[in-house]
Amino acid sequence: MFTGIVEVKGSISNVQKNGGNVEFEVVSSIGKELKVDQSVSHNGVCLTVTRTEGDHHWVTAVDETLRRSNLGMLTVGSQVNLERCMKADGRYDGHIVQGHVDLMAEVTAISNQEGSWLYDFRFGDTDEVMVDKGSVTVNGVSLTCFDTKPNGFRVAIIPFTYEHTNFQQVKVGDKVNIEFDILGKYMRKLLEKGGLSGR
Repeated sequence: MFTGIVEVKGSISNVQKNGGNVEFEVVSSIGKELKVDQSVSHNGVCLTVTRTEGDHHWVTAVDETLRRSNLGMLTVGSQVNLERCMKADGRYDGHIVQGHVDLMAEVTAISNQEGSWLYDFRFGDTDEVMVDKGSVTVNGVSLTCFDTKPNGFRVAIIPFTYEHTNFQQVKVGDKVNIEFDILGKYMRKLLEKGGLSGR
């Protein structure tokens, strides 16, 4: 489980295709601290560390993950947002994030607000629910969404987030990973089953 508070940016140093899977070699400032079998969020995707060496670590993404997320678009030099799993004695500074990407969204507009940036996103049909001022995870970053529509939303990025995540590399037309708020998913499922109707 994660919080959507990115620790560092990592850089893809090698991409190796193996059948339907892809192995990524990632270099980062937390690489030396990682251990085999640890769960680490890469652009919001929970992946298991399979090998470490110095400040490098390796993870493997299976076909389902590559189809559902933007990991299949990563190349050598791509930057990824990294977050280690939540400590049991830590604070939830973001929101509850599973590291299970629901879909990809397209960046449709980026607006410089002289100190912050507005990003607009569009995605296809989904049953997931979004509400203004609710939480959403974009490339592993916990954000507050607004101007929500059935197939899109907007977020504001402050300078700290812009500098410490890969948002500064994201361009109009790019695909980003979206994980909707787990609380909204449970509420939707309960309503579908009549769980809040007193039955």
